[in-house]
Amino acid sequence: MKKITAFIGSARKKSTYQAIQEFEKNFKQYDEFDFEYVFLSEYHLEFCQGCKLCFDRGEECCPLKDDRNILLEKMEHSDGVIFATPNYAFQVSARMKNFFDRFAYILHRPRFFGKTFTAIVTQGIFGGNDILKYLERMGANFGFYVTKGSCVSTLEPMTELQQEKLKQEIKKSSEKFYKGLIRSTPATPSFFRLMLFRMTRTSIQSFDVRYFDYYYYRDKGWFESDYYYDTSIGPIKKFMGCFFDFCGRKMVKHK
Repeated sequence: MKKITAFIGSARKKSTYQAIQEFEKNFKQYDEFDFEYVFLSEYHLEFCQGCKLCFDRGEECCPLKDDRNILLEKMEHSDGVIFATPNYAFQVSARMKNFFDRFAYILHRPRFFGKTFTAIVTQGIFGGNDILKYLERMGANFGFYVTKGSCVSTLEPMTELQQEKLKQEIKKSSEKFYKGLIRSTPATPSFFRLMLFRMTRTSIQSFDVRYFDYYYYRDKGWFESDYYYDTSIGPIKKFMGCFFDFCGRKMVKHK
């Protein structure tokens, strides 16, 4: 049975929680899934101190002792992940942002390949679509295969029309998430994702070998690979990959 985990950044179990419940109800029409709700408010996460030890020496060297690794294990043991947050001052909630800050090292060393991701944003009036794009970008940067999420209005009290629109939006995103979850082949990277990988790799190759990123990329074989994982990128993307390598070397040379 596949495992789906929803990480919820709301301070209360109301609108965002209800949107996730609607998602689960739609999703379980396809098959049986183990669906877990993770309320970030119930976990202890310290604020990042900006010491950069996770970048330079590895996340195990972080001086903060909290529930970060518990949340990491939940992502690692999931086949699909959902990030859900209310619109707070035109951004994710503070709990959700702190969650990302504590896992910033994964942006250097993405790892959730083969897992599917989507996002849900709840809001009163407007601004949530930009938040949705941010969450989807974070999912991609973590290594997830991203499917289109939902931004839904939950202005209280909700009208019948709002409730029906929420159901329709959640239904569409749950269908896309399911299709992503059952896909049998790894996703082919876009030109943008290929560029990020190749130019980041070139930059890391120029690092002092004391830095953890260097060893991570080396041990993964990423200094020689076409991409983070085995996938058919075709002759055009192979050529563009070489071009991105060239551009990366030029940038490093002129630092």
